[in-house]
Amino acid sequence: MREEYDFSKGKKNPYMKKSKKQITINIDSDTIDYFKSQSENSGIPYQTLINLYLTDCAVQKKQLQVSWK
Repeated sequence: MREEYDFSKGKKNPYMKKSKKQITINIDSDTIDYFKSQSENSGIPYQTLINLYLTDCAVQKKQLQVSWK
């Protein structure tokens, strides 16, 4: 192996559109069960489905409507 490498002519990976960041989040069991059942029907992993749903909300700039009683 070389001691030094020249990356001055390096290029960004054109196939990497978005990077993901691992986080810890608390989600209700019923919600996870819902996405797991959707996962079984679609063949898409449930974590990917949750990410797709949240991404769709962010892209469409959906506003939360929560009422606390």
